[in-house]
Amino acid sequence: MRAALLYSAAGSLLLSALTAAPAATERGTAEVRGTAVAAARARAAGVDFGPCPDARDLPGSMRCGTVTVPLDYARPHGRQIRLAVSRARATHKDPRNSKRKVPRQGALVYNPGGPGASGLYFPLMGLRPEWKRIAAAYDLVGYAPRGVGRSAPLSCENPKRFFQGPTQAPTHPSESYKKQRVARAKAYARGCAERAGGALRHYHSPNNARDLDVLRAALGEKRLTFVGSSYGTYFGAVYATLFPAHVRRMVFDSVVDPDPGEIWYRNNLDQSAAFEGRWADFRRWVARHHDVYGLGSTAREVRRSYERVSARLAVKPAGGKVGPGQLQGAFLQAGYYDDQWPRRAHALSAYLRGDPGPLIEQAAPRPEAAAEAENTRAVYVAVECNDAPWPTDWTVWDRDNTRLARVAPFETWENVWTNLPCAYGRGPRQRPVDVGAGPGELPPTLIIAAERDAATPYDGALELHRRLAGSVLVTERDAGAHGLAGGPNACVGGHLEAYLLEGRLPGRRTDCAPHAEPEPHAPHRAAQGGSGAGRPPR
Repeated sequence: MRAALLYSAAGSLLLSALTAAPAATERGTAEVRGTAVAAARARAAGVDFGPCPDARDLPGSMRCGTVTVPLDYARPHGRQIRLAVSRARATHKDPRNSKRKVPRQGALVYNPGGPGASGLYFPLMGLRPEWKRIAAAYDLVGYAPRGVGRSAPLSCENPKRFFQGPTQAPTHPSESYKKQRVARAKAYARGCAERAGGALRHYHSPNNARDLDVLRAALGEKRLTFVGSSYGTYFGAVYATLFPAHVRRMVFDSVVDPDPGEIWYRNNLDQSAAFEGRWADFRRWVARHHDVYGLGSTAREVRRSYERVSARLAVKPAGGKVGPGQLQGAFLQAGYYDDQWPRRAHALSAYLRGDPGPLIEQAAPRPEAAAEAENTRAVYVAVECNDAPWPTDWTVWDRDNTRLARVAPFETWENVWTNLPCAYGRGPRQRPVDVGAGPGELPPTLIIAAERDAATPYDGALELHRRLAGSVLVTERDAGAHGLAGGPNACVGGHLEAYLLEGRLPGRRTDCAPHAEPEPHAPHRAAQGGSGAGRPPR
């Protein structure tokens, strides 16, 4: 499922999948035992936190270390890998009352999604006003999941070849273009298998959940307090299913639909359909500010302006780097985060006025970020492909997405190309975990979701709420930003704080009014051509 990654350098992808309940098979029983062995080992070893590798660029409050986990939990004494971990100690400082010392409640572990996103810099969130009350009570802990960054990194191709641009992005591709992309997907799948070898099969969501339990033990926590966003909600839900007795508090922020029938092929179809609605939201906002941007006074006119830019870029890429593919990737980010709407609208407006600088700045590939972007992509593909069966017949993909593209052309085919390597992977596929918890099996949990979220459509939050007895769903109505924890909605933030700090939850289904739409920014003339350096998507 294609999605933007928090803390990723490359405008990538987000989401993932589950596995069969481990106790159902002989191997599953071995994995249960192996997890217990690894957790006991980690509890004894702890985490030796010290200076971070990039300490010169980081506040001294954040420290780094590693946790050792088995590559294969069925063989806990076999090959081991190390996960990079970061922590900022609880400050004990109440931002509302300087005289009050806040008691520590333990560690709060965070995952930003992906698969492929790193949470290593999460402890720095404690410096932001929205997180200071939580940072007073908890050690904020981030980590890079297996395969990501310094945590036994995966790679499927030479990073120097990762950013191929400028590229096209046809909404209704020709048969010859489809053949090219099928060949590229097959080559990418081969690259993953050749570079990772037999280890590739062990990068999946159930192992991410087991790693999380080992991290819990290494931190000295009897029970886990966890906030997972996007894909983090999925393997967080797997964790809650596999280790319910180890849960203290869990927050599921912007929820992947955990229905085994949705993981992952149908999830991606649903995501493409949802992005069409969010793309329309953005265009309607731009149209309401036609006096600022001059892109059209209706959503249809704004779309024509966008298509005009895309057609020009197909003939002459901006700065030699930004073609239709880069344009689509940049505007996909606007489907995730509405705080990007003013900048994206300004870039489109400036381009049509003869100034490509802002568009180049926002959309051009950054060669210095290629290694991180390629690693993110490799982990994404490995986890999603391993998590569940995928159609292996191209005609199924072609049929389903040709139909969908008639009504949702903006994201459909780019989503296909992102996930198509899963049709050609050689490794064994798992059966998705049937996520769930009955009454009394799990402590109360908090689910937060925006009604018009495109990356993780709202139906996923409803499904998880149905599957986890005792869960509470807080919905931001008439809004579509992806990732609500620590965001601009004070109502959502209040429920998050009440739960994490006091264990207090609202009614089973609670609504919050939407946060304010972004204010438009008047375009200003930039230097002709711009630097071409680009900026990493959020």
